[in-house]
Amino acid sequence: MASASNAELAPLIRKLESIATLSDEARQAVHALPMAVRVVEPRQDLARDKDKPAHCCVLLTGWAYRYKLLDEGRRQILSFHVPGDIPDLQSLHLHVMDHSLATVTQCRVGLIPHEGLRALCLRFPDAAFALWRDTLIDAAIFREWMIGIGRRNAHSRIAHIFCEMYVKLQAVGLAENHRCAWPVTQTDLGDALGLSNVHVNRVLQDLRAQGLIGPQDRDLVILDWDALSALGEFDETYLHLERRAAA
Repeated sequence: MASASNAELAPLIRKLESIATLSDEARQAVHALPMAVRVVEPRQDLARDKDKPAHCCVLLTGWAYRYKLLDEGRRQILSFHVPGDIPDLQSLHLHVMDHSLATVTQCRVGLIPHEGLRALCLRFPDAAFALWRDTLIDAAIFREWMIGIGRRNAHSRIAHIFCEMYVKLQAVGLAENHRCAWPVTQTDLGDALGLSNVHVNRVLQDLRAQGLIGPQDRDLVILDWDALSALGEFDETYLHLERRAAA
């Protein structure tokens, strides 16, 4: 076990301050949350369906995803998560996990005991409001994904998720100039968007040929933001960002 540095906690503070206002005291209390830090290798579960966790997991570094396993090992990815996210925040009030959470990359994760989060919320209503608002935005993202899988074509789905993840990373200071890390595989994309690997590959080739994105080598480079966001029908309103938090 290790301690989280201020630099590692910065995305969490930026995330909360991009959607709400924190007092100086609440910000300091978030920094002081009791937390055990673990390094978790890629493609490992952080929480499993039916678990009853006693802590919430904040991503300090790396990417993770929520997923559900269906019959014969079929996987539906429900969301992707980046530093600053607390993807199992609902476990603070919903005591049994109804899905699993796993790493995409190697991650440093901070395990915050539920008691510590409850104490934070009781002492600092603005922190409680920020965490509550985060869960509401989480639901808004789910609604947008439902629209994508149900009504958008493959090109629009992939364009939309590229735009969404870029804006999320930009909001916490981890993306700029339309370039960001992209450790998500084509298989991951297919499992998130209800597409086959072959279909994902064809769409990515099309987007490159149209000059919308650059070649992918663990990075996403968006060459034409306006065209890509139009293709994806991307309107960031559902992310409810009040501000881009200062670096």
